[in-house]
Amino acid sequence: MPDYFPILSVETKHEIPEALGTKEKSWIHYNGNSHLLKFGRDGTGEDWAEKVACELCRLLKLPHAHYELAQHNGRNCTLSASFIEKDERLILGNELINASRKEADGARKYQQKEHTVTRALAAILLSTEPSTKKFTIPQYSPNWYNFIGYLMLDAWIGNCDRHNENWGVIIKKDRTVQLAPTFDHASSLGRELTDAVRSERLMTKDNRFSVAAYAEKARSALYAEPSDKRALSPFDAFIRAAQVQKGSAVIWLNKLQTISSEAILQILELVPPDFITKPSRDFAGRLLNYNQLKLLNLQK
Repeated sequence: MPDYFPILSVETKHEIPEALGTKEKSWIHYNGNSHLLKFGRDGTGEDWAEKVACELCRLLKLPHAHYELAQHNGRNCTLSASFIEKDERLILGNELINASRKEADGARKYQQKEHTVTRALAAILLSTEPSTKKFTIPQYSPNWYNFIGYLMLDAWIGNCDRHNENWGVIIKKDRTVQLAPTFDHASSLGRELTDAVRSERLMTKDNRFSVAAYAEKARSALYAEPSDKRALSPFDAFIRAAQVQKGSAVIWLNKLQTISSEAILQILELVPPDFITKPSRDFAGRLLNYNQLKLLNLQK
């Protein structure tokens, strides 16, 4: 029997409900620190998807919130230590984009379609490097470097939830500002499919219903232009960001190239069977391999 990822037993009561997002979650004190306890929605694999994404971030050396598998009152969940220290503040993307929009044209009205790749990058730059001239693209921005890595991760895992409250910046104790670690990747890896559908997609000879076809239908929560009716795919969102700072994209793709199919399979096999089924594991593995190859083909 393999040494599975540990399942933490959480007995503490929920203390502070977390209002952001659609999932049931609360902040609790665990081992003396603040942790986010999050339950996946019934009929989904959001808990194991979060853990697998976390471990893939580790392989990429991508700054990320760390997630552990847990159980609370017999329910599967994840547990994540807060990455915000005392006297620090997290500012989410919607607030950053609003600030940059107000600075540009005086508008305060927020629309989801305002969440474009270029506006996200501009908001990150203006908040973390305020001395940069507004319309001058810097040769290199470390916060852009990491954000481009986040978007490559999204394209790899098929993350459809990089909305404007799933990224942000941290105001540090010394008043400097930096991009927050990437977090909340539960809407990925085909976590919403039933095992029957996963098995059919894995076995089908119909290209319209294959794992590849599923991967191609993924939509991010980022747009190319505010006027667009449809969001970009995670793959296209990454490409748009990569065009702004190509060197960073190349570095992240080189990191992705070093990750073998065996390393991916090992992570999936370490998820305990209490959390993941064989069709879920097989589908996620196939999806990751397909998306990885598609991304690496950009290097040719």
